[in-house]
Amino acid sequence: MTGQNCKNSLVLLHSEIMSKIRRSFTPEDRYSIVQEAIRDGHAETSRKYSLSPSLLRRWRLKYLSKGKEGLKDSYARLDPQLRALEEENERLKRLAS
Repeated sequence: MTGQNCKNSLVLLHSEIMSKIRRSFTPEDRYSIVQEAIRDGHAETSRKYSLSPSLLRRWRLKYLSKGKEGLKDSYARLDPQLRALEEENERLKRLAS
């Protein structure tokens, strides 16, 4: 493999690995990160947790406008078992009609 091909392979491998990683933060995690950003600085905190500055800024604005409640998820999470039951129910309804 030439140097350029090796470099391209590493970039592709890195992008495949990074695209599969999706972190989720609890409202408590968000709160502590926002508090740390207010205390220690926005740029340093976003680098420390590998967050985009825009995401940290969005969390901070939500916290400042609505308090801790603003950091909670804005959508209801469905239980996977409940979702499976609902899908099965819909399938059975289609079969019955």
